[in-house]
Amino acid sequence: MNQIAAALAWLTASSHWTGSGSIGVRIGEHLWYTLLALAVAAIIATPAGLAIGHTGRGKTVAVACSGALRALPSLGLLTLLTISTTIGIKNPVVPSTIVLAILAIPPLLAGSYAGVEAVDDEVADGARACGMTEMQVLGRVELPLATPLLLGGLRSAALQVIATTTICSYVGMGGLGRFILDGLAVSDYPQMLAGSIVIIVLALIVDGLLSLATRLLTGPGVRHALALTPQ
Repeated sequence: MNQIAAALAWLTASSHWTGSGSIGVRIGEHLWYTLLALAVAAIIATPAGLAIGHTGRGKTVAVACSGALRALPSLGLLTLLTISTTIGIKNPVVPSTIVLAILAIPPLLAGSYAGVEAVDDEVADGARACGMTEMQVLGRVELPLATPLLLGGLRSAALQVIATTTICSYVGMGGLGRFILDGLAVSDYPQMLAGSIVIIVLALIVDGLLSLATRLLTGPGVRHALALTPQ
């Protein structure tokens, strides 16, 4: 309890909320690294997942690749990419983004193809019978129905990336991991615990916001259609 009290005292100290290394600045850096990685991963994984779910082709390869990506050790890969490339040494944001994007790709890919795959074939066939093209079926019918699972994949990816972004501090970047790394260097355990608390709270807030976004973006009609879809 003494350590928790000390961590809370560290968090509420006004000196830790001002300056270039303040808590607010570190939160901003942490969120920026997270958003950058999620954007890169979404550009790669979402179109691929939608195509797999719509055509039914490539699912086996996607599952295998996702499993392989999940098995990669993030800290080891980050260290390798940073010290083995000139770009990594000069600009660690590049290898960090690559590593975090690799971490985010599997849940985004799974959410995309699972969402489209879950749409009843009769619904898609009915849209085709009305004269829609394959792209129209995907964009106007399957994608709206896939929104809950797609955003579920985004929630999972966001939580994993927020938690793992702490390793960016090991290659000289900012973010909330700095409090843990800097505290460890001088055995400042309240600072380390305070950094951990902020990361947990940040992850819970982001998860709550994405949960709310999922509810707002999933209309009553879509929820009713999903309830009627055979599982």
